[in-house]
Order: sequence, then C-alpha cells, then structure tokens
Amino acid sequence: MNIAFIATEKLPVPAIRGGAIQIYLQSTAEIMAKRHRVTIFSIKDPDLDDRETAQGIQYIRIDADRYVEGLINELKGKNFDVIHLCNRPTWIEALKKAAPNSQFVLSVHNEMFSEGKIMKQDGERCIQAVSKIVTVSDYIGKTITDVFPSARSKTKTVYSGVDLDTYHPIWTGEGKTIRKKMREEAELEGKKIALFVGRLSKVKGPHLLLQALPEIIQKHPDAMLVFVGSRWFGDDKTNNYVKHLYTLGAMYQKHVTFIKFVKPQDIPRFYSMSDVFVCPSQWSEPLARVHYEAMAAGLPIITTNRGGNPEVIEKGKNGVVIDRFDDPHEYAHAIHALFNDGNKRESMGRNGRRMAEQKYGWQRVAGDLLRVYESVSFERGRT
Repeated sequence: MNIAFIATEKLPVPAIRGGAIQIYLQSTAEIMAKRHRVTIFSIKDPDLDDRETAQGIQYIRIDADRYVEGLINELKGKNFDVIHLCNRPTWIEALKKAAPNSQFVLSVHNEMFSEGKIMKQDGERCIQAVSKIVTVSDYIGKTITDVFPSARSKTKTVYSGVDLDTYHPIWTGEGKTIRKKMREEAELEGKKIALFVGRLSKVKGPHLLLQALPEIIQKHPDAMLVFVGSRWFGDDKTNNYVKHLYTLGAMYQKHVTFIKFVKPQDIPRFYSMSDVFVCPSQWSEPLARVHYEAMAAGLPIITTNRGGNPEVIEKGKNGVVIDRFDDPHEYAHAIHALFNDGNKRESMGRNGRRMAEQKYGWQRVAGDLLRVYESVSFERGRT
C-alpha cells in the first residue's frame, strides 16, 4: 500500500520536540515502511531537512503558517491508497478535494468532536468523508459517537503503544545499571522516588503532588518527587503556574527536583531510577501515553479516573485509580501504601510490564492500523 500520514501543525516528525502524536506516527510508520510505501507530512523545523528519506519513510515538511494550504498542494496528483490524518477533522473536506481517490482515516487523540471544537454540520460532513475513525481510547470514541451517532459504524479504538526495547525495569541487569548511575548523578541514592512525567500544566495536576508532600514525608522522610517536563514541549520558559510550582517545591528542597524538558529518547532513564509513577490528571485525559511508558518500565502506576486513563489499569494488578482526583490526601495515601510495600511495587511493576509486552508494543499498534487500512482499501476496490 501507499500510505500517507499527516501530523498536526504543532510539532515536527520525527518527535525531536516530543509530542504523543508525533511519537505515534514515527513509531508506527517505521514498522509499516518495511513492507509499504510511507510518507509523513509535518511542519518544518530548523533541525530537520524540509525533505528527506529516512528508514524507508519519505518526510515532507511544510511551513506551519501555511500548513493546510501546503498539504493541499502536496496531495494533488498523488496516488495514496490511504491518507491517515491526525486530530484535525475540520481539514478533511479540503484534503479530500485535493485527493478524491484516496481513502481517509482520521485518528482522534483528543476531544476534537466536542461542542466548541467543531460545528455540528462540519462534524457530519467529516464523518461522511472518512472511511474510518480510530481513537486512542474508548472514552474518546464515546465523545464522538454520543454527539454523532452516525459515526458508530466507522469508529474503532486502537490503543497507542510504547517502544518496549527502550524501557528497562529495575529487575533487569540494564535497569539496575541505569538506576544506579542515574541516582548517583542526581545524588538520590537511598531515596524513594515518585515520578511525574508531562507538561507542567494545571490540568496535569503536578500541584496536587506538591500539596500532598508534607503528608508523604511525615511517614517517608526519604521521599523524593521528581518532575520531568516543562510548560510546553521543548520549551523551558516559565509562566505563572510553573513559577507557583517552583515556589511550592522550594519549600521542600530535599524532597523535590524539577528536571525540565527532556528529549524523548532520554526519558526512559528517569523511569528506571524511580519507584512509583504518578499521573494526577485533573482533566478528562484522552489516555496519557505515560501510562504505557510506566508499564514498559515496570513501575506501579497511580492515576486518576479522568477520561481514558483507567482503561489500561487493572486495579491492584498494575496500578491504583484515584477517584477523588483533586484531593492531595488521596495521592499521599496511595504513594505511602506503595512506598511501604516493596513486594507490592514489584508485583504491580511486573504485571504492568507483562501487559505492555502483550498489548502495548508498537508492533501491535502498527498491525491494528494496517488492518484498518486494508479494510478500507478493500472497500475502495469494491467501489
């Protein structure tokens, strides 16, 4: 098949600036390119060539300020079997006109069909124009089909994934080596580390962990909160919220460290050095990819009941789901319970790794997507 992926206008592919969608495209495309022709469209970046071929993938990068116009010009005259557009349902009509003979698959990674994001008539036209809609969670699928029942027959959940080979649980030789080195470099030997990875944004909830800290260190004076992330992908500038976090953290300097932005390829090391992973999401999260990363690294997960996050958690087996997601005491209680029980941490971590190997590797994601593409290509052939 001749397949095109279209990223959003936010970040480039490959994911040198991070971004869940960008990682998703790069990882699945590299697998597909071994057997199929694959092109990825994304925005230009000063550190990337405008056009190049790497690992069998043709990359075409377009100015962000004229991205849709550039996509239309690039698609005209091309003969893609399937065009996979990420997260931009309002672009479908214009792109479909540019490539009327291609089948369009829309992947939805956020609540893009909610009121305020898309007009009702535009949503209906998009649904009619696409052959399939794949979503990152059942939750996101429901946000579409509840508003647009006509999408039910076209909507399918395809959970995202993780590169299993780059994450090393602490019970492996590689994991032990990384853990020791990272802790020595950060002077965190002997600490119990709870890890947060993500944007430093109020909706992500890092302030809840800082508010829970006094209760945590009362029982665990060796506790350390490690925050990996910045205000925005690849941007370490601060805003008022981030300054507030730094101010809170400064009150407990022996128990808090902020790492700021970390390149995607370096993030797995921080999981290896940690004991517990916490995702304190306050918004209806589509399904944060950090859950897959934590499972691959063999860490027990503490997450919230927001959006799609609970869909990858088997309570008590690979993690804990917090219902009172805005209560610092709930985080303190969950972290205390896991800090206090090494056997439970290891059991949950091993279960999580096993689940990641069985269900959440990129090979599975690429295979699921290819089956979707093959089904719509078959329908194209019949018509």
